[in-house]
Amino acid sequence: MERYEIETFLTLADELHFARTAERLHVSPGRVSQTIKTLERRVGGLLFERSSRRVALTPAGLQLRDAVLPAYEQIQRAFADVTAAYFGIRGVLRVGFTAPWSGEILVKAGDVLSARYPGCTVELLNVTYGAAIAALREERVDLLVAEPPVEDPDVVVGPVLFSQRRALVVPAAHPLARRRTVTLEDLAVLPLVTAAGVSKAFREEFFPARTPQGRDIGRGPSAGGWEGVLSLISGGKGATVAAIAAGTYHVRPDIAYIPFDDAGPVEYALMWRDGDASARLQVLIRTVVEVAAVPGGSSCGCRGIGAPGPWECQRCAGGGE
Repeated sequence: MERYEIETFLTLADELHFARTAERLHVSPGRVSQTIKTLERRVGGLLFERSSRRVALTPAGLQLRDAVLPAYEQIQRAFADVTAAYFGIRGVLRVGFTAPWSGEILVKAGDVLSARYPGCTVELLNVTYGAAIAALREERVDLLVAEPPVEDPDVVVGPVLFSQRRALVVPAAHPLARRRTVTLEDLAVLPLVTAAGVSKAFREEFFPARTPQGRDIGRGPSAGGWEGVLSLISGGKGATVAAIAAGTYHVRPDIAYIPFDDAGPVEYALMWRDGDASARLQVLIRTVVEVAAVPGGSSCGCRGIGAPGPWECQRCAGGGE
Protein backbone atom coordinates (compact mmCIF):
# COMPACT_ATOMS: atom_id res chain seq x y z
CA MET A 1 0.00 0.00 0.00
CA GLU A 2 1.17 3.51 -0.79
CA ARG A 3 1.26 6.10 1.97
CA TYR A 4 -1.62 8.11 0.49
CA GLU A 5 -3.69 4.91 0.28
CA ILE A 6 -3.08 4.14 3.95
CA GLU A 7 -3.92 7.70 4.99
CA THR A 8 -7.06 7.74 2.85
CA PHE A 9 -8.28 4.41 4.18
CA LEU A 10 -7.61 5.25 7.85
CA THR A 11 -9.12 8.72 7.57
CA LEU A 12 -12.29 7.36 5.98
CA ALA A 13 -12.41 4.61 8.62
CA ASP A 14 -12.36 7.38 11.25
CA GLU A 15 -14.74 9.85 9.60
CA LEU A 16 -17.07 7.38 7.84
CA HIS A 17 -17.90 10.28 5.54
CA PHE A 18 -16.37 10.84 2.10
CA ALA A 19 -16.69 14.63 2.02
CA ARG A 20 -15.12 15.14 5.46
CA THR A 21 -12.35 12.70 4.57
CA ALA A 22 -11.61 14.70 1.43
CA GLU A 23 -11.60 17.92 3.46
CA ARG A 24 -9.11 16.52 5.98
CA LEU A 25 -6.82 15.23 3.24
CA HIS A 26 -7.19 18.33 1.03
CA VAL A 27 -8.28 16.27 -1.97
CA SER A 28 -11.54 15.85 -3.86
CA PRO A 29 -14.23 13.35 -2.74
CA GLY A 30 -13.74 11.67 -6.12
CA ARG A 31 -10.07 11.06 -5.32
CA VAL A 32 -11.06 9.47 -2.01
CA SER A 33 -13.61 7.23 -3.74
CA GLN A 34 -11.15 6.22 -6.45
CA THR A 35 -8.44 5.35 -3.91
CA ILE A 36 -10.82 3.20 -1.84
CA LYS A 37 -12.07 1.38 -4.94
CA THR A 38 -8.48 0.66 -5.95
CA LEU A 39 -7.79 -0.84 -2.52
CA GLU A 40 -10.96 -2.90 -2.68
CA ARG A 41 -9.98 -4.34 -6.05
CA ARG A 42 -6.60 -5.22 -4.58
CA VAL A 43 -8.03 -7.06 -1.55
CA GLY A 44 -10.81 -8.65 -3.60
CA GLY A 45 -13.84 -7.28 -1.71
CA LEU A 46 -15.54 -4.29 -0.14
CA LEU A 47 -13.86 -2.44 2.72
CA PHE A 48 -16.79 -0.06 3.24
CA GLU A 49 -20.54 -0.41 2.90
CA ARG A 50 -21.96 2.71 1.23
CA SER A 51 -25.47 4.08 0.98
CA SER A 52 -26.96 7.53 0.54
CA ARG A 53 -27.29 7.83 4.32
CA ARG A 54 -24.29 6.11 5.86
CA VAL A 55 -20.82 4.69 5.42
CA ALA A 56 -19.68 1.71 7.52
CA LEU A 57 -16.69 -0.59 7.65
CA THR A 58 -17.22 -4.14 6.47
CA PRO A 59 -15.70 -7.02 8.50
CA ALA A 60 -12.77 -7.00 6.04
CA GLY A 61 -12.44 -3.24 6.51
CA LEU A 62 -12.40 -3.62 10.30
CA GLN A 63 -9.72 -6.29 10.03
CA LEU A 64 -7.57 -4.11 7.80
CA ARG A 65 -7.99 -1.04 10.00
CA ASP A 66 -7.07 -2.95 13.18
CA ALA A 67 -4.00 -4.39 11.47
CA VAL A 68 -2.76 -1.18 9.82
CA LEU A 69 -3.57 1.50 12.39
CA PRO A 70 -1.04 0.55 15.13
CA ALA A 71 1.83 0.43 12.63
CA TYR A 72 0.80 3.73 11.04
CA GLU A 73 0.55 5.44 14.43
CA GLN A 74 3.98 4.09 15.38
CA ILE A 75 5.47 5.57 12.21
CA GLN A 76 3.75 8.91 12.89
CA ARG A 77 5.07 8.95 16.45
CA ALA A 78 8.58 8.15 15.23
CA PHE A 79 8.56 11.10 12.83
CA ALA A 80 7.11 13.38 15.48
CA ASP A 81 9.68 12.28 18.02
CA VAL A 82 12.57 12.86 15.63
CA THR A 83 11.16 16.29 14.75
CA ALA A 84 10.75 17.12 18.41
CA ALA A 85 14.30 16.03 19.17
CA TYR A 86 15.56 18.18 16.29
CA PHE A 87 13.79 21.27 17.61
CA GLY A 88 14.77 20.50 21.19
CA ILE A 89 11.70 19.63 23.26
CA ARG A 90 12.70 20.69 26.74
CA GLY A 91 11.66 22.93 29.57
CA VAL A 92 8.38 23.32 31.49
CA LEU A 93 4.99 23.01 29.81
CA ARG A 94 2.09 24.38 31.84
CA VAL A 95 -1.38 22.86 31.59
CA GLY A 96 -4.50 24.34 33.16
CA PHE A 97 -7.68 22.42 33.93
CA THR A 98 -11.07 23.40 35.32
CA ALA A 99 -12.26 20.04 36.70
CA PRO A 100 -10.33 17.70 39.04
CA TRP A 101 -11.48 14.66 37.04
CA SER A 102 -9.23 15.90 34.22
CA GLY A 103 -6.21 15.61 36.49
CA GLU A 104 -5.47 11.90 36.12
CA ILE A 105 -5.25 12.15 32.33
CA LEU A 106 -2.87 15.11 32.63
CA VAL A 107 -0.67 13.43 35.24
CA LYS A 108 -0.33 10.34 33.03
CA ALA A 109 0.36 12.51 29.99
CA GLY A 110 3.07 14.33 31.93
CA ASP A 111 4.70 11.01 32.84
CA VAL A 112 4.63 9.85 29.21
CA LEU A 113 6.05 13.15 27.99
CA SER A 114 8.86 13.18 30.54
CA ALA A 115 9.78 9.58 29.70
CA ARG A 116 10.07 10.44 26.01
CA TYR A 117 11.74 13.82 26.52
CA PRO A 118 13.70 13.78 29.81
CA GLY A 119 14.38 17.50 29.51
CA CYS A 120 10.66 18.31 29.48
CA THR A 121 8.26 18.49 32.45
CA VAL A 122 4.58 19.31 32.86
CA GLU A 123 3.17 21.59 35.56
CA LEU A 124 -0.57 21.52 36.36
CA LEU A 125 -2.79 24.40 37.41
CA ASN A 126 -6.38 23.85 38.63
CA VAL A 127 -8.40 27.04 38.13
CA THR A 128 -11.99 28.19 37.66
CA TYR A 129 -13.30 28.55 34.12
CA GLY A 130 -12.95 32.32 33.75
CA ALA A 131 -9.50 32.33 35.33
CA ALA A 132 -8.44 29.41 33.13
CA ILE A 133 -9.30 31.21 29.89
CA ALA A 134 -7.51 34.31 31.15
CA ALA A 135 -4.43 32.25 32.11
CA LEU A 136 -4.30 30.78 28.60
CA ARG A 137 -4.74 34.15 26.91
CA GLU A 138 -2.10 35.75 29.13
CA GLU A 139 0.38 32.89 28.44
CA ARG A 140 0.45 31.66 32.05
CA VAL A 141 -0.49 28.22 30.74
CA ASP A 142 0.35 26.63 27.39
CA LEU A 143 -2.62 24.27 27.16
CA LEU A 144 -6.01 24.02 28.81
CA VAL A 145 -8.62 21.32 29.41
CA ALA A 146 -11.97 23.03 29.87
CA GLU A 147 -15.62 23.01 28.88
CA PRO A 148 -16.61 24.54 25.55
CA PRO A 149 -17.98 26.87 24.30
CA VAL A 150 -15.41 29.68 24.26
CA GLU A 151 -16.05 33.10 22.71
CA ASP A 152 -12.46 34.37 22.75
CA PRO A 153 -11.18 34.51 19.14
CA ASP A 154 -7.61 34.09 20.38
CA VAL A 155 -8.40 30.65 21.83
CA VAL A 156 -8.52 27.53 19.64
CA VAL A 157 -10.92 24.82 20.80
CA GLY A 158 -9.39 21.49 19.81
CA PRO A 159 -10.51 17.88 20.23
CA VAL A 160 -12.94 16.78 22.92
CA LEU A 161 -11.03 14.50 25.29
CA PHE A 162 -14.02 13.09 27.17
CA SER A 163 -17.56 13.88 28.26
CA GLN A 164 -19.60 13.53 31.44
CA ARG A 165 -23.32 13.11 31.99
CA ARG A 166 -24.97 16.41 32.94
CA ALA A 167 -26.54 16.69 36.40
CA LEU A 168 -28.67 19.10 38.40
CA VAL A 169 -27.14 20.00 41.77
CA VAL A 170 -29.77 20.68 44.45
CA PRO A 171 -30.02 20.91 48.25
CA ALA A 172 -30.23 17.42 49.75
CA ALA A 173 -33.46 18.35 51.52
CA HIS A 174 -35.26 19.43 48.31
CA PRO A 175 -37.89 17.06 46.81
CA LEU A 176 -35.88 16.87 43.56
CA ALA A 177 -33.07 15.19 45.50
CA ARG A 178 -35.27 12.10 45.89
CA ARG A 179 -35.63 11.69 42.13
CA ARG A 180 -33.49 9.20 40.17
CA THR A 181 -33.32 11.58 37.19
CA VAL A 182 -34.53 15.05 36.26
CA THR A 183 -35.44 16.75 32.97
CA LEU A 184 -34.55 20.13 31.51
CA GLU A 185 -38.03 21.31 32.49
CA ASP A 186 -37.01 20.88 36.15
CA LEU A 187 -34.60 23.80 35.70
CA ALA A 188 -37.64 26.03 36.29
CA VAL A 189 -38.25 24.60 39.78
CA LEU A 190 -35.34 26.39 41.50
CA PRO A 191 -33.34 29.53 40.69
CA LEU A 192 -30.01 28.76 39.06
CA VAL A 193 -26.90 29.56 41.06
CA THR A 194 -24.37 30.61 38.44
CA ALA A 195 -20.59 30.76 38.14
CA ALA A 196 -19.12 34.26 38.11
CA GLY A 197 -16.71 35.43 35.44
CA VAL A 198 -17.89 33.18 32.59
CA SER A 199 -18.66 34.18 29.00
CA LYS A 200 -22.12 34.77 27.56
CA ALA A 201 -21.83 31.58 25.49
CA PHE A 202 -20.92 29.57 28.59
CA ARG A 203 -23.87 31.01 30.53
CA GLU A 204 -26.25 30.14 27.72
CA GLU A 205 -24.91 26.57 27.57
CA PHE A 206 -25.04 25.84 31.31
CA PHE A 207 -27.43 28.42 32.73
CA PRO A 208 -30.19 29.00 30.14
CA ALA A 209 -32.94 31.57 30.66
CA ARG A 210 -35.78 29.25 29.58
CA THR A 211 -36.56 25.56 29.46
CA PRO A 212 -37.15 23.79 26.12
CA GLN A 213 -40.89 24.36 26.60
CA GLY A 214 -40.39 28.07 27.22
CA ARG A 215 -40.75 28.22 31.01
CA ASP A 216 -38.70 30.96 32.69
CA ILE A 217 -35.70 29.81 34.73
CA GLY A 218 -35.06 31.95 37.79
CA ARG A 219 -31.69 33.55 38.41
CA GLY A 220 -30.05 32.98 41.77
CA PRO A 221 -26.83 34.48 43.13
CA SER A 222 -23.41 33.75 41.65
CA ALA A 223 -20.07 32.69 43.11
CA GLY A 224 -16.53 32.79 41.79
CA GLY A 225 -15.52 29.27 42.86
CA TRP A 226 -17.16 25.86 43.06
CA GLU A 227 -17.14 25.71 46.86
CA GLY A 228 -18.92 29.05 46.89
CA VAL A 229 -21.55 27.72 44.48
CA LEU A 230 -22.11 24.66 46.67
CA SER A 231 -22.40 26.80 49.78
CA LEU A 232 -25.12 28.87 48.13
CA ILE A 233 -26.99 25.72 47.11
CA SER A 234 -26.76 24.15 50.58
CA GLY A 235 -28.07 27.44 51.97
CA GLY A 236 -31.22 27.11 49.91
CA LYS A 237 -30.39 29.77 47.31
CA GLY A 238 -31.08 27.55 44.31
CA ALA A 239 -29.58 24.81 42.13
CA THR A 240 -26.89 24.60 39.47
CA VAL A 241 -25.80 22.44 36.54
CA ALA A 242 -22.59 20.40 36.57
CA ALA A 243 -20.96 17.19 35.38
CA ILE A 244 -22.09 14.11 37.30
CA ALA A 245 -18.46 13.46 38.33
CA ALA A 246 -18.71 16.48 40.62
CA GLY A 247 -20.81 14.30 42.92
CA THR A 248 -17.81 12.01 43.39
CA TYR A 249 -15.13 14.67 43.73
CA HIS A 250 -17.20 17.13 45.81
CA VAL A 251 -19.15 14.97 48.26
CA ARG A 252 -21.26 16.88 50.77
CA PRO A 253 -24.13 15.60 52.94
CA ASP A 254 -26.22 18.69 52.21
CA ILE A 255 -25.92 18.46 48.39
CA ALA A 256 -27.40 16.01 45.86
CA TYR A 257 -26.42 15.43 42.23
CA ILE A 258 -29.30 14.21 40.04
CA PRO A 259 -28.54 13.22 36.42
CA PHE A 260 -30.59 14.63 33.56
CA ASP A 261 -32.25 12.09 31.29
CA ASP A 262 -32.76 14.50 28.36
CA ALA A 263 -29.70 16.78 28.35
CA GLY A 264 -26.50 16.50 26.36
CA PRO A 265 -23.23 15.68 28.13
CA VAL A 266 -20.71 18.14 29.51
CA GLU A 267 -17.66 17.99 27.24
CA TYR A 268 -14.04 18.71 28.08
CA ALA A 269 -11.81 19.86 25.23
CA LEU A 270 -8.21 20.85 24.71
CA MET A 271 -7.68 24.57 24.13
CA TRP A 272 -4.63 26.60 23.16
CA ARG A 273 -3.71 30.07 21.91
CA ASP A 274 -4.36 30.80 18.26
CA GLY A 275 -1.07 31.02 16.39
CA ASP A 276 0.92 28.89 18.84
CA ALA A 277 2.36 26.21 16.54
CA SER A 278 5.48 25.39 18.54
CA ALA A 279 6.88 21.88 18.38
CA ARG A 280 6.60 21.63 22.18
CA LEU A 281 2.89 22.36 22.12
CA GLN A 282 2.28 19.91 19.27
CA VAL A 283 4.03 17.14 21.21
CA LEU A 284 2.07 17.98 24.36
CA ILE A 285 -1.28 17.95 22.53
CA ARG A 286 -0.48 14.65 20.85
CA THR A 287 0.55 13.08 24.15
CA VAL A 288 -2.59 14.19 26.03
CA VAL A 289 -4.82 12.93 23.20
CA GLU A 290 -2.93 9.63 23.12
CA VAL A 291 -3.35 9.09 26.87
CA ALA A 292 -7.03 10.09 26.84
CA ALA A 293 -7.79 7.63 24.04
CA VAL A 294 -6.43 4.65 26.00
CA PRO A 295 -9.16 2.67 27.86
CA GLY A 296 -8.88 3.58 31.51
CA GLY A 297 -7.07 6.80 30.69
CA SER A 298 -9.58 8.63 32.85
CA SER A 299 -10.76 7.54 36.25
CA CYS A 300 -14.26 9.00 35.87
CA GLY A 301 -15.74 6.53 33.38
CA CYS A 302 -16.03 9.13 30.65
CA ARG A 303 -16.13 8.75 26.89
CA GLY A 304 -12.66 8.98 25.33
CA ILE A 305 -12.15 10.54 21.93
CA GLY A 306 -10.63 7.60 20.08
CA ALA A 307 -9.33 9.95 17.37
CA PRO A 308 -6.07 9.32 15.51
CA GLY A 309 -4.78 12.88 15.48
CA PRO A 310 -4.66 15.71 18.03
CA TRP A 311 -6.30 18.31 15.79
CA GLU A 312 -9.26 16.22 14.60
CA CYS A 313 -12.31 17.28 16.61
CA GLN A 314 -15.15 14.80 17.13
CA ARG A 315 -17.85 14.93 14.49
CA CYS A 316 -20.99 13.01 13.78
CA ALA A 317 -20.53 9.80 11.80
CA GLY A 318 -22.60 9.03 8.74
CA GLY A 319 -23.03 10.56 5.34
CA GLY A 320 -22.70 9.05 1.96
CA GLU A 321 -20.22 9.19 -0.83
